[in-house]
Amino acid sequence: MNNELFNELLSSVEEAGEIMRSKKNVSREFNFAEPDVKTIRDQVGFSQSKFSPLIGVSVRTLQNWEQGHRHTTGPAKVLLKLVQSNPESVFKELHGHQ
Repeated sequence: MNNELFNELLSSVEEAGEIMRSKKNVSREFNFAEPDVKTIRDQVGFSQSKFSPLIGVSVRTLQNWEQGHRHTTGPAKVLLKLVQSNPESVFKELHGHQ
């Protein structure tokens, strides 16, 4: 790694530390709307026991999302949005060309 890249990386790490210690505000945030997990699952026509392994979560986690006891995190929100928009493509990419 050349010095310029190293210094840029070091600066980024130092900035992240300042943000974590609340000494600096984040420059931008990415927020995704809370998906309606049950509606998405119903749209693709899968039971909880079939849908949960396809997206890589336990049935219990899926149930908690659907019942509003827990909320999806950033990566799960993105995955569910992709499933909602093009389920065949997402499942094909996640689970090979079966």
